[in-house]
This record gives sequence, C-alpha cells and structure tokens, in this order.
Amino acid sequence: MVTPAMLLCVISYFFLSAEEATGFGPIFEEEPLDTVYAEDSPENKISMNCRARANPPAIIKWWLNNWEIKLMEQPDEHFSLVGGNLVITNPDKGKHAGKYVCVAKNVYGTVISKEAIVKFGYLNQFPTDEREAVHVKEGQGAVLLCSPPSRYPSEVMFRWIYNDFPNFILPDQRRFVSQTTGNLYIAKVEASDVGNYSCFVSSPTIGKSVFSMPIPLIPQIESERCHITHNPKIFTHNCLTETECCFVTYLVISALCTEEVKRPLPHIRWRKLDADLPPNYEVSMNGALLHLINVQYEDEGSYECETLNYGKGELKFSSLTFEDSGMYQCIAENEWGTIYASAELRVVSCAPTFIYNPVKKVLLGAENGRVVIECKPRAAPKPKFIWKRGSELLTNSSRMLIWDDGSLEILNASKSDEGSYTCYAENDRGKSNSTGTLTITDTETVVGDTTVLRCSASYDSSLDITFIWTVDSYVINFYTDFEHYELLMGQENTGDLLIKNIQVRHAGRYSCTAQTIVDNATAEADVSVKGLPGPPGGVRVEEIGDTSVKLRWSLGSDHGSPLIQHVVQTRDFYALDPEDWKIASTSPVFLDGSTESTTVVDLYPWMQYEFRVHAINEFGAGENSRPSIKIKTWDARPTVSPSDVIGQVGISGELIVTWTPVKPQFFFGKKFGYVVAFKQHEDYEWKWSTVEDPETRRYVYKESMTPDTEIQVKVSTYNNKGEGPSSLISVVYSPRLAPTEAPLDVYARQVTSTEALVWWLPVYQAPPNWVDGYQIRYWRKYDDNEAAASRVLVHRTINQTRLENMRPDSHYLIEVRAFNGAGLGPPSEHCEMFTRRPPPSRRLRVYKYVSFNRKWLYLYWDHIYNYWNESYVEGYKILFRKEGERYGKLYTTGRHYFDFPMPETGDYVIEVRARCEGGDGPISQIRVQGKATLGAESLSVAAVLLLALGWMNLGL
Repeated sequence: MVTPAMLLCVISYFFLSAEEATGFGPIFEEEPLDTVYAEDSPENKISMNCRARANPPAIIKWWLNNWEIKLMEQPDEHFSLVGGNLVITNPDKGKHAGKYVCVAKNVYGTVISKEAIVKFGYLNQFPTDEREAVHVKEGQGAVLLCSPPSRYPSEVMFRWIYNDFPNFILPDQRRFVSQTTGNLYIAKVEASDVGNYSCFVSSPTIGKSVFSMPIPLIPQIESERCHITHNPKIFTHNCLTETECCFVTYLVISALCTEEVKRPLPHIRWRKLDADLPPNYEVSMNGALLHLINVQYEDEGSYECETLNYGKGELKFSSLTFEDSGMYQCIAENEWGTIYASAELRVVSCAPTFIYNPVKKVLLGAENGRVVIECKPRAAPKPKFIWKRGSELLTNSSRMLIWDDGSLEILNASKSDEGSYTCYAENDRGKSNSTGTLTITDTETVVGDTTVLRCSASYDSSLDITFIWTVDSYVINFYTDFEHYELLMGQENTGDLLIKNIQVRHAGRYSCTAQTIVDNATAEADVSVKGLPGPPGGVRVEEIGDTSVKLRWSLGSDHGSPLIQHVVQTRDFYALDPEDWKIASTSPVFLDGSTESTTVVDLYPWMQYEFRVHAINEFGAGENSRPSIKIKTWDARPTVSPSDVIGQVGISGELIVTWTPVKPQFFFGKKFGYVVAFKQHEDYEWKWSTVEDPETRRYVYKESMTPDTEIQVKVSTYNNKGEGPSSLISVVYSPRLAPTEAPLDVYARQVTSTEALVWWLPVYQAPPNWVDGYQIRYWRKYDDNEAAASRVLVHRTINQTRLENMRPDSHYLIEVRAFNGAGLGPPSEHCEMFTRRPPPSRRLRVYKYVSFNRKWLYLYWDHIYNYWNESYVEGYKILFRKEGERYGKLYTTGRHYFDFPMPETGDYVIEVRARCEGGDGPISQIRVQGKATLGAESLSVAAVLLLALGWMNLGL
C-alpha cells in the first residue's frame, strides 16, 4: 500500500511522443537503487543502473559522496560505464561504500536521480573453539547460548541443528528459539534431548548461512538427596522483546542436589500493564509469541509475559519479640517429592542512628507546593520523633504534620519556611539527630523532562474527594491530554500531577483544587520551562545591493536560557526543495544573542532570495522564523566563464567551437550571451562573433580554415552590464591530410527495439593527420541502401554514443571513421547487431475505483500478452502527476493493479504503460479528481471493483 508520505517525493518523469516535440530534456526511466553487497560474494561486481530518455541523447555522469566520478579524465580500474550504468569491479568497502547519484544532461537541462546507498554486508564465521557442554538434570530447564558472530545487516534468522545437518529443531511447547539473541530454551529436558546442538544463522539479505561448533547437552547423574540452604522461589526469565517471551522457569535454590527433581511444563500468561489486553490478539508458539492484530493507538504500552508452574507459601509475624529468634524451615511437597528450605530469623535492638540514612543535607521545595522531609534512622524498637527548625520546636498544625514514620510534611511552602530542619529520634536504647537545609524555589524544568507537582488535602474520610488541576485557568482533561498529563492518585489524600515530556507551552501557573461535596481548597505553583529558543520575528530586508543585503529582525523568546548566537539562512530561486535552505555568510561572521541586524554577503547578483533566522541557546538551535518577503539583488557583470571549451575543424574545413553553457544563477543580469573569439597562431587580431542564446553550446564558422595551421579559440560571457571573463584558450589544428588509421574493436549492444550503444578504440594521430572527431554510420544489412545510412558525428574525446531511430527486430551494420578538416579516414570493420523486438503496440484498458471513505484510489488494468514478434512484458510503469504538469511520481510494478492515497484537491492524470525488454509500450491515461471535488463517482463503479477483487483473488 502506498503511504501518503510517498506522494511528497517528486521524481521528474514525462512521456513525450515524436508528434509533440522534436527535442526534450532528460527523463529518468530507470534510477539507481540501494544495494547491499556481500563482501565475500563470488560475483565481484556491483551494477548501478541509470537510464534516461532525451533528445538529443543525454550525457550520463555519476557522483560518489558528492564527488564526480571522472571516468574519462581519471580512469579507474574499479569503475566502468556500460551505457548509463555504473559497474564497480572488485568492490572495496573503503573506496566504494557511500551515496551514489546519477546525473543526466543535455542541451535542455540537467536532472539528478535519487540517492542510492551502497553498503557492504557480511556474516562472519563462528569461532572454531570447542563449545562448553551444558549439564542438566532430566525434568529441569536449560538454555543453550548462540553467541552469534558479527554481521551486517543485523536482521538474520536463527535455527538450531540437532546432531546432524539438516536436522533442524522445530519449536514446540518445550523448545523455543529466540529471534533476538538466537538462544535455544528448553523448558523441560527429556532423555531424548541428549545430543549435540549447533546454532544456525542465516542472512537473507546477502544469502549466506553459518553455524556454530556443536554444544553437547549432557544429563546429570545423581545418587543422594538434596540439601537446601536457602528459601526456594520461582524466577521467570525476562521477555526479550515486547512480544517475545522466553518460557524457561527456573527453581532458584542454593542446594547440593543429588536426587533428580522433575517438574511440570510451565504455563505462559500474557498481560498488558495498567490495562486489559486488546480484543484482537493471537498467542502462538505455545504461548511464547503474542501477535496483535489490527493495531490501534490505544494498544500502545508495556506488555508482560509470566510463566507459572509452582505455588508459594509465606509465614508472617504480626509483632516480633526476642523469643521469635531462631531457625525456620519451609517444606514444599508435590507428587514428585518433597524439598526443604531453611532460614534464620534474628530479632535485634539498637539505639537510633543516621549513619546509613541521614536527612538530606540539601532540600528543595516549590513555592506554594508540598514538601516532605524524610526521617528514617535505623532503630529498634521504633523511636519517637521530634522536629525543630533552628531552635523552634515544630508541632502538628494546619500546614505542618509529623508522620508516624518520622517524616515532616509542609503544605503551601513559602520563602519563610526556608532554614535548617533537624530530626531527633529516641528510644530506650539511646537517641540521635540529623539536619538538612530547605530552600524554596519556583518549579523550574527543562524541555523533555518529567516533573511532579504535589497536592494533598486533609478531609473527612467518610467523604469522596476529587482533585482538579488547571494551568493558566485551563482545566486539564486527563483523558484528552494524556500525552503530557497524568493524575497520580496515591494515598487517599493525595492527587499529584505528573507532567511528562514537558514542553515550553506547558509553563504557567498551575492550580490544584481538592474538592469534596461540602468544601474545597486550592493551592497554586508557578512552573517555568527551559528549552530551545523561540523563533525571531519580523525578518525583513532593508537595503539591497548586487552581492549583499541588510537584514533586520526582532529577538525571539529565550525560554529561560540566554541566547548565544543567531544564524541566517537563505534560499534562492533555483533551490530544488522547499526546505533547501543554506547558511548565509554575514558581516560580522558571528552574530551573538543580542544581534538584531546584519549584512548578508556573498550573494549572487540578479538572483531572487528569501531569508530566515533562528537563535541558539545552551539547549541547541531553536525554531526558524517565518521567511522574509522575496527580493532580487541588483545585476552586475558576469564573473563566470564557460567551461569545457573545445575547438575542432569539420569535414568541410569549417571551424566548430563547443562549450558547456553557464548555469542560469551565474547570468548576473539580463541579455546574457557568449562571445566566441578565434585566430590563427601567428595573427595579432582576434575574430569574434556573439551568440545571444544563453543555452547555446555550439558555434560554427563556415569559412574554410587554412590547412596545417594552429588555431586558438576562447569563449567569454556578457550581459547588459558588460563583458565577463574569457575561458582558457583551446588550441585546434587545421589538418592538411585526412586520418590514415581506422578505429578498432567496434562493439555494439542493443538497448531497446529502436536504440543501441556503440563503442570503439580511439585513433591517436599527430598533425598533419590530426583527428577532430568520428563519424558513425548504421544501416540495415539487407533492407537499406548503404548510401542512405544514418549518420552521427561525435568529438574526438568521445569513443561511444547512442544510436537512435533504428527499426525493431532488424539486422544492422555499423561503421566508424575518424575525420578532420581534410576529410574522412578509412572505415572500421563492420560491426553487426540485431535490435530487440518491439513492445506490444496495444494500449492497456485501465479501470479505477475510489473507496467508500474516499481515502484510497484503486487502479487495475488488463494484462497485455506479447505476440511472437514482440518483446516480453516485464512489468508496468505508472506515472501519477497533476493535470497540466510534466512531473510526477513514477511507480513500477509486476502486478496489474495498484492503489494510491486519494489526493485532497486538484485534478490528476495517471499514465500506465507496459515495460518491456524492447522499450515501453503506448500510454493509457485515466483522470482523477481530488476528494474536495469528487462527487458520487466512487459509487458508480462499486460493482466493477467487486468483480476485479474476485478476479484477483482467483489468481487470474
């Protein structure tokens, strides 16, 4: 099922027919995918696929971790380009792991693929050391530890081998294999369990499995009765995950056992803490696995499993005396036998001492809150307690209460209650005291903390009491505000407020009202919250230059922590993403917490910008301000020159100059263009010509160049403010003789039914046979006249190209020749190849259905079967785009149905086409309206959906 979040990711894709246009920019038809490569894989290569459709054909380049892989300028033994696909031979984790991006570029623009991450997976072998045997008595529980080796990815499957491979243990009521640790748990060992066990680990991602050395399970032979020295108790192994329970229950006793003890299998019981189990659940694996069905928000919480198979017995004393001292024995008996446990009870007496538990030296209390100071000396018998503040003797009052356990409670604490408090404890054995200092403060917390506001009341216990909490006069509803607020009902007279994951918005004056049917009382406390700064306000641009602007804003809230720094961010017109903000350069560079204005520098002239600001305090970066109004900087002369300037002499002797156009953000003004200049080496004056189209990348000087001369060429930029810098000078030779060598090793590979790729070894010749480029001719061997062959010309630095507009399922001959201004060189040997069969020419019949709640759009279509002379249908492509837009979200599937989250508003077009080896089939379109404009359309096709679902369920 497609989630709504998937619609936020926009991939540039567009189907364009020959009738609609003759040229268009690159469109990705295949993008690289995340890959996990097994480090010891026998296939020593990784293939990252990238295919783009464009006219003229796109140049494919690859980037690794934001660095371009320059295959032509810096050949690498590991990287090679096959078509647009990047092949990594003998991958190395240190060099080749990371983020890969495919970039497709032609004269109409550049597109960037989504990132594909290459990671290296591994699954190490188990150690070869001999595993220690497990000794266990029949009838008791056992645990065999797997101790799996290191691995990546961490998701593996654990199984256990018993004696010989592939004799795998099947989990049952007695045996359980944890898929978290790999450990094997046996609840009740039987004689048939004796043998050798090996932990078997499988990694489905990298297709590898390993197993451990055998662990012998050996029975323990006994001949004497048990001598028990401690009380028996039941111990249940902790759950390993929220829904996985290890059901081995141990009898924990310190005993020298010489008699076999057997016990029944445990019963497993699941429960949810603080609530009932959800209504829809299943328990499997003999109770070890809890499966929640159709999970709801209210199912969130902690789950606990419990194993049961022995009862318990307790002995309680209501009033101890010295005569109660002595040895006590507990006897446990069932049908399997009797066991004894012994314990000593020692009744002691001592004078009070605070050595082990003194009164806290530093005591903090909230103003208008409740304070409890504990007094818990060690004493026997129980002492009497007296409290003093300084030298003042404290007695019970409406605000102060001395509890039976010695604790002192202070209600509605204020600054006047601050001071030193001493607890005096005395019994018939002696006396002692301990002192602490109380400080009253406002309640102050940090964002994300949990805090408790205390509230208690004295009232007639025959009445019911209710505690009501408010914050800034807002009554807290504990049913709707449960994410952050919880009422803690402890003792009968307390109703404390728990604030969880506290946020800045939770600061304020809190009021607790204790109410009975006859009366009420209210106490208040202020809570302040420290956290991230609030957003600055009123961000505005006051002065605009060509490369700088003056920016001003108002300080935001510091939320209890002084502001340390301000950071300015910018977003320009060419930002690819709405959240593509960059940190701006400012003067001064560092903007302290009190700064309310700055000069933003190093901006592009004649560029649209917007700005935002955020503050930083000790807790981190705060919320960003709202963006400023968009402004445009003033224009200026260009400062960037064209790159990749290359000159060559054509077959007819003409001069051809090519370059990579300057990106639009570097135009710096209106009327941007290029100045192409050239001259022979011995000439003093440059000849020049202007090119007004900023996207042009080629200029041809049609007069013939003087043979056997050196020609210098350069290209500069200009706009309405003046001329910019020139490129580096490129040197080209006007040849006197045509090339004399033919290209070697011509090789071709079909891509689709109408396209192919061809490679050759370059020809290297010095003047006067200088090579300026290559001519590629291709024609059908038996159906075309060679003189009418299709031709492609490429620069001398290129030794591969794409052949287009070929005929499907045809036998082709391909010839390559080097050329220069003096003419063509000799032809290469003919390369023969066959184009693929065409995709089916029939359009898909597409149907749609909108769910009754209008949340989902269901799409399905008739499957297309290929004829004998057509390509096999490998799957389907679905493009989901807005009406009138070129771009949208592209999906691929092998099924003939798909579902989408229903768009909220607007009109959309869904295009479906078959994906085949010979290319893509014809497009079928269907239109969809958003929820807001959708009428009763969903009801009209309900019967069609029911028919379709029945058809899919039958597997047709």
